[in-house]
Amino acid sequence: MSYFIFQKNKEGIENTFSHKMCENSNELNNFNLILTDYKIIEESQENFTSVRLGTKYPLKYNNNLITFIDELTVYNQKKFLDPYIEKFKLKIQNFLNNNDNHIFFNKWNNYLTQLNNLDTNSITFPIKSLEQYFFDKGNQALSIYEVP
Repeated sequence: MSYFIFQKNKEGIENTFSHKMCENSNELNNFNLILTDYKIIEESQENFTSVRLGTKYPLKYNNNLITFIDELTVYNQKKFLDPYIEKFKLKIQNFLNNNDNHIFFNKWNNYLTQLNNLDTNSITFPIKSLEQYFFDKGNQALSIYEVP
């Protein structure tokens, strides 16, 4: 099972997703959060993968049920994708700078290398999401929401 992390005590309120999610309990337990400060909701792998690839977004929760909406992000041009990639790389680099002994250091260091090696000039636009692009190419696809 996967986990989505929301702001605590915000039942039924839209946009309370804390932009953090974990693929499994091991990742959740190593996420660098005080878990009791958040509402943690267990969810299916299918919904996790949909959010990871940018086809769904967790809008709100009620009790332990998440309402997902279809994500409409499409990158039509390189000039729109590049800032997202830079933001993603910065988030990963901040994690790496502060967590050199973290269990997932190598995973995120490798993903940063993948992002650094991506030539956005070679991408045929439009693309649905960076993550879907990587997935379709058979590369590892991780979401910015998964960075500890």
